[in-house]
Amino acid sequence: MYPMPRVRTSSGAENANQVPVDCVGVLLPLPLAGTYDYSVPEGLSVSAGDFVRVPLGSRDVIGVVWGGAAGAVAREKIRPVIRCLDAPSMADPMRRFIEWVAAYTVRAPGAILRMAMSVPEALEPPRPITAYGPADPLPDVRMTSARKRVLDVLADGPPRPATELAREAGVSVSVVSGLSNAGALETVALPAPTDALPDWRRPGPALSAAQADVAKALRDAIGGGFAVDVVDGVPGSGKTEVYFEAIAEALAQDRQVLVLLPEIALGAQWFSRFQDRFGAAPAEWHSDLAQTRRRRTWRAVADGTARVVVGARSALFLPFPELGLIVVDEEHDASFKQEDGIAYNARDMAIVRARISDIPTALVSATPSLETLVNVERRRFRRLHLPDRHAGMPPPNIEVVDMRADPAERGRWLSPPLGRALAETVTAGRQAMLFLNRRGYAPLTLCRACGHRMRCPQCTAWLVEHRLMARLQCHHCGFHASLPPTCPECGADDSLIACGPGVERLAEEVSDTYPGIRFVIAASDTLTGPAATAELVRRIEDHEVDLVIGTQVVAKGYHFPLLSLVGVVDADLGLGGGDLRAAERTYQLLYQVAGRSGREGSPGRVLLQTYMPENAVISAMTSGDRDRFIATEAAARRDAGMPPFGRLASLVVSGRDARAVEAAAQTLGRAAPTGDDVRVLGPAPAPMAVLRGRHRHRLLMIAPRSANVPALVRRWLGAADLPNTVRVHIDIDPYSFL
Repeated sequence: MYPMPRVRTSSGAENANQVPVDCVGVLLPLPLAGTYDYSVPEGLSVSAGDFVRVPLGSRDVIGVVWGGAAGAVAREKIRPVIRCLDAPSMADPMRRFIEWVAAYTVRAPGAILRMAMSVPEALEPPRPITAYGPADPLPDVRMTSARKRVLDVLADGPPRPATELAREAGVSVSVVSGLSNAGALETVALPAPTDALPDWRRPGPALSAAQADVAKALRDAIGGGFAVDVVDGVPGSGKTEVYFEAIAEALAQDRQVLVLLPEIALGAQWFSRFQDRFGAAPAEWHSDLAQTRRRRTWRAVADGTARVVVGARSALFLPFPELGLIVVDEEHDASFKQEDGIAYNARDMAIVRARISDIPTALVSATPSLETLVNVERRRFRRLHLPDRHAGMPPPNIEVVDMRADPAERGRWLSPPLGRALAETVTAGRQAMLFLNRRGYAPLTLCRACGHRMRCPQCTAWLVEHRLMARLQCHHCGFHASLPPTCPECGADDSLIACGPGVERLAEEVSDTYPGIRFVIAASDTLTGPAATAELVRRIEDHEVDLVIGTQVVAKGYHFPLLSLVGVVDADLGLGGGDLRAAERTYQLLYQVAGRSGREGSPGRVLLQTYMPENAVISAMTSGDRDRFIATEAAARRDAGMPPFGRLASLVVSGRDARAVEAAAQTLGRAAPTGDDVRVLGPAPAPMAVLRGRHRHRLLMIAPRSANVPALVRRWLGAADLPNTVRVHIDIDPYSFL
């Protein structure tokens, strides 16, 4: 769902610029009930949004002045603010966003503030960099060849930091230190480095008439207040270049821009295109950044020097003071949903943040989510359509391989039609992709003697064999172990066999059957970061690779001119289970991966291996009738009262003691709200009954679309007396049902 904000400020925060000088309410980045009152010492001036250091018990912590004091504590017990930090204040829209997210997720505002203060070191001014230059005059010091090389380097250029100077001179840092201690070098304080700014004046590529119309609509929205535009374009239609025009307009209006990508560490081509367009790289924000870079980026966002940030979902909580546009690329992608910790959907929260900041948002996708399309139908969002591929390339030809009529050989996974197509494509000098959304070698290992299945000791999950890493691994908790030589249940020797294929097993089949094909495996455990992804992209673009064998990490956003064949090994994967979005997700994934083929130079061909060719998803792929599929899916959800036509809330009770978890879940079940078309299913053991060693029971609330679900959940929890030994994970509008 797309919750739209009804924003209110906390106590005292209505005086956004100047709060009372004697006492203030300070929100701390801790899961506490509300603000704490502190007195303001004479001579210290603070305003709402200022970062301050305050005492809490026996320690000092950093918080944010949230407004006036609540007045619930006697004046003589109020402790003073220690100091105000030399950091840009948190803007009022950001504080209201934190309050809104806290109310929606049923969490304490301080827990959300912690997400916005993820780099506390950035609240202190950046330290100047110490550089070294030659002393003048140069004292009489013992001269060695290493010392002479250092001085020769400095004679030809400006002062340099010790590590850089040592590297250029080919010496150790101790040589530089020795010269400094001897008085032969003088220290110079250099300002902290700054990144080049994107140049919006640089011309972009020539746009088609349809692209120009969409680009103009996006540009016109900048500075015009809150709006949500849905850029709905087929793969290869130029969606990225179109929203780059909106970014250029925002920069021209001196506003900051946030771009959210679902797999930021895998966006090598996106970064290259951005740099070509704007002449500089954007600031990045994701989990693979080094701490020094995170500190620099957070501070640059806060002081406004970072003008464009591209990031993962957590980038929403960066302290932009001049935000003018948010772009959510691949808006349908489930990666935007955070499941652990504080559960939220970054796409939905991006719209909330845009609404609070009164700025436009662009949702971009070749397969918009059903929630987005329903909002378009209700005229809450505007749809901007790009129906054609760039340069007039036709859509790929999609064929179905019925595995019941044309099966693969025993112990193999590629059907004869797909095998022939693969050989023909490579022989013609083109590239191919085999898509299977399963990492590793095999999803299950069992004993052929007794039937024992290798499972995770900490989760209700089978262990996945990763033959390249020579281990069994749980994809839920990370547990791993070597494959044992005997069955741990019956002791039989050499009885453990792999069941089913993963991408590594496909690679083995390709290597055996087509020994001349140059292939690469692309999965989240083989692409370990931006550098590895960039190298993979280079190899494919330079035609060092004939075949890409990949999971969903290669299904979106990539443009490989020579790739003309896509083979989906198991098109039915993902259609089973109880996930209400299973059909929609499978269609989106198949459509996205099909769109990688035939984007330039040669028509594309897609082969879908399936045991269910009559399934609605497969039919929609072959017919190209997306609208009919969406209408059918929407009707089924509407009849069942499921999102986006109804609301859900998931409560998962977990703990180490199975009996305590079951008892707590029963207590919650007895306190469940009733009436007003609200239903609660459960409690029952979760499908993933044990996760990371914790036993789990689920309850699911189903409510009308008009219901205030967070308020219902808050009252529900307040009516249940639960022990401290269990934990309740709340997910409003959940995506996962494990």
